[in-house]
Amino acid sequence: MKAIVIGSGRVGSNVALQLQGSGWDVTVVDENEDALARLGESWTGGFVVGHGMDLQLLREAGIEEADAVVVTTDGDNTNLVIAQGAQKHFEVPTVVVRVLDPARAQFYATRGLRIVCPTSAAIETLVGAVREAEGVAN
Repeated sequence: MKAIVIGSGRVGSNVALQLQGSGWDVTVVDENEDALARLGESWTGGFVVGHGMDLQLLREAGIEEADAVVVTTDGDNTNLVIAQGAQKHFEVPTVVVRVLDPARAQFYATRGLRIVCPTSAAIETLVGAVREAEGVAN
């Protein structure tokens, strides 16, 4: 199985490492060559320096053979454009995208993208913890 991870920050690099640890062939795309350091010295996957909206760069990364694309840059707009391109232009079977804005995440989820919204997850967890503590206190 082949995966492309776009964005090698804390999230993207860990996703790439875990997928590789599960036997996936993983290529990481990041604008910053220094982001390769996050993957560690044992990294045996691919690494392509450039912007994830560059179609030729995505081809170099192997998107036409990819089974999955995970988009985790630090910008919602960038992530959504890349994810839609992977889904519609390259017809990648599994596209998962991180979106921080809950309203935007909900909107694009209704349009067929697999969205992970850490902001919504944090809100839900925090409110649940407060309500749980409230029930214990009463």
